[in-house]
Amino acid sequence: MKIKLLAIGKTDDKNLQVLIATYEKRLKHYMKFETEFIPDLKKVKNLSQKEQKEKEGDLILKKISSTDQIILLDEKGKEFSSMEFSKFLQKKMNSGIKQIVLVIGGPYGFSDKVYQKASGKISLSKMTFSHQMIRLFVVEQIYRAFTILKNEPYHHE
Repeated sequence: MKIKLLAIGKTDDKNLQVLIATYEKRLKHYMKFETEFIPDLKKVKNLSQKEQKEKEGDLILKKISSTDQIILLDEKGKEFSSMEFSKFLQKKMNSGIKQIVLVIGGPYGFSDKVYQKASGKISLSKMTFSHQMIRLFVVEQIYRAFTILKNEPYHHE
């Protein structure tokens, strides 16, 4: 199984870029993992929130194949402990899915089309974080999940 992290916008903060790259490199020991960033929309001042979500949604859907399983990172999604998330990933791997795409939307969330295409939603917290921070948190949690599955000493419980 392969996991792809798809996000709107790039990570501007160099410190976050270094940390994200660190976990991406570590993940390569366990599975195929990639990140893909969709450039921020230009001239959004003239767009309503709904129009912005629709345009971002179209860009997201162009990056997804029909066999991908789409999981949205959404504040209304299911919350997991790290142990539960590792079990969630194990079930996905056991089911024969070729690729999971974890999607981080734009500042206003996702369009209805993207919600319809998704097979699930995950919330990392009830708190609100910047989209750039979420990228780091997701990559670290995927890494943590694989160390849990391999009984490696990274996670303590």
